[in-house]
Amino acid sequence: MEKLYPMHIRPKVIDDVLVNPGIGFMTFQRFNGDKLNTGKKWTEGFPIEYQEFKGSLENENHPMTSIAYYRIYWRFLEPERGQYRWDLIDKALETARSRKQTLMLRVAPYGTNEETDVPDWYRKMVGPRTKLPEPKWAVDPEDPRYAEYFGGFIRELGARYDGHPDLESVDLAIVGAWGEGAGSWRLTQPTREKLVDAYIDNFKNTQLIMLLTDPATNKYGLSRADVGWRVDCLGDMQSPLGEDHPFWCHMLDYYPQQIILCGLQDAWKKAPVSMEVCWVIQHWMDMGWDVDYIIDQSLKWHISSFNAKSSPVPKEWEPNINRWLKKMGYRLALRKFSCPQIAKPGSKFTFTTWWENLGVAPCYKDFKFALRLTCKDKSEIFVTDANIRDWLPGDSLYQGQIDIPVNMPEGIYELDYALVDKNTLEPKVQLAVEGRKNDGWYALGHVEMQHELEPPVVKYDIEPPW
Repeated sequence: MEKLYPMHIRPKVIDDVLVNPGIGFMTFQRFNGDKLNTGKKWTEGFPIEYQEFKGSLENENHPMTSIAYYRIYWRFLEPERGQYRWDLIDKALETARSRKQTLMLRVAPYGTNEETDVPDWYRKMVGPRTKLPEPKWAVDPEDPRYAEYFGGFIRELGARYDGHPDLESVDLAIVGAWGEGAGSWRLTQPTREKLVDAYIDNFKNTQLIMLLTDPATNKYGLSRADVGWRVDCLGDMQSPLGEDHPFWCHMLDYYPQQIILCGLQDAWKKAPVSMEVCWVIQHWMDMGWDVDYIIDQSLKWHISSFNAKSSPVPKEWEPNINRWLKKMGYRLALRKFSCPQIAKPGSKFTFTTWWENLGVAPCYKDFKFALRLTCKDKSEIFVTDANIRDWLPGDSLYQGQIDIPVNMPEGIYELDYALVDKNTLEPKVQLAVEGRKNDGWYALGHVEMQHELEPPVVKYDIEPPW
């Protein structure tokens, strides 16, 4: 039978909802398999109350997730000056890993009442609450002790957890109730820089995500590192601000403008955008807000992940949420793979690829595009130098080559591909195409290994065939 050179494989695109690292919905103060919050209430900031695991990772009335989000107040992690409750974070990381998740973390400096105040030892040091220029401040951040002690805690946090394989990201929280950044515009530049630097100088490997706050803070963070950004009130179409502001809302009067003013409109190309529901999704429905408008705006802002506060998704909106999940973050499809049908041991095997990112953001993780050749006597994995973090929405081309070992036996080999962890070489990403095997690799076809024949070099075939 005559062999064709080269062969072209065009995987078929699928429409499934995919669960992938670093994107999609997340659990909040909970993990995959836990019971959700009831009604329209949620908990945050306190140590996690762990539920008994029943063995299933499914989330009733809530999408499967790859991220668990943990928000905890400073007072619980440093109850005594210089004494740390790292066990609270360690257990959350271990539990997330066991539930096939990574952990997103925010340490909020304080909340709004005595239960969520700064640590008792710090309150005793600085004195009782006084009238402050910002109503959502519990203490004065311009007191040099704030940057010294809260910033010092963040430095210790980074020393222990930076680069932890199960830590998805850390919120760059500096001031304001719940760590949301209210009043950050009031900070003097030296104080702002000390607080922001506490994160950026000590988290060199773990992704940092800033709250959308003010131009001075956000632009300074971006000048120091590729930080992502987040907002905590996605969906708000009518905020209860009183008669003086009857029509104001985050979705129309704040986010579209502030993203631009803070210089964040292109930050998504290098770092993730994460958003949190305003109230819960059921509240959106009860208020009559347009869920498709909310979804489309978030996609326009290149959302990668979403915190629905572990509250149920209304049944009526499941199709809308599934549409959202199919666009949120990255959604990679190999559209065409071209290579020779014959490979020669000891030679280079060249190939070309066309990829399409059907999502709204790149993959920010350094996964590797790898090929695998397998026959009954031999299996070999080849890691390419493709940088998938550059694959923005739309089309990307990659041409590569691998070195076939001299000792590869002759025979017919299965040719597979995957996006793998660079250390374990295990597949990590579900692709939006058919061909996925039980072990996570994707089938391409067959290649014959021959010792004598010199295989052709395959280049992009962009010229028309006539």
